[in-house]
Amino acid sequence: MGTLSRFFKHLTTTTGFGRRAFPEKTLKAIEEAIADGEKRHRAEIRLIVEPALAALAVLGGQSPRERARELFAHYGVWDTEENCGVLVYINLADHQVEIVADRGIGRTVAAQDWQAICRTMTQGFSRGDYHDSVLAALAQLNALLQEHYPDDGSTHNQLANRPVML
Repeated sequence: MGTLSRFFKHLTTTTGFGRRAFPEKTLKAIEEAIADGEKRHRAEIRLIVEPALAALAVLGGQSPRERARELFAHYGVWDTEENCGVLVYINLADHQVEIVADRGIGRTVAAQDWQAICRTMTQGFSRGDYHDSVLAALAQLNALLQEHYPDDGSTHNQLANRPVML
């Protein structure tokens, strides 16, 4: 996609679209899925939905991956006891899902596992199915994290489970 067409896509993807794609019912279901999953593993999940980037970010060529890394730092996903924070970033205008994992968990999970989770969401999004595809991807993510960071009874919730809508 060229810079100009990407710019217009971001310009026309509104917060209203974001609210329709992720209504309160979906946000609550995501929050519950994160909380339930974190009872079975020691990792911390943070999910952020952004309808579109700011115009200057698009014109400056900021990629969804760069934005995800920026939000990873801004929301302190890196600041967990075992370095096992995981950010799931959804950019609606770019139709992209990025997962940024802290170094502890990032070393133990293969790239194709993260990509499979992203694909579950993007394939669902292409059908207009935001609710079920995010919940299916979170089930995959929680199973993966349970495999690599199983709960040992020592964890406590370090990051808010409520998804962030930007």
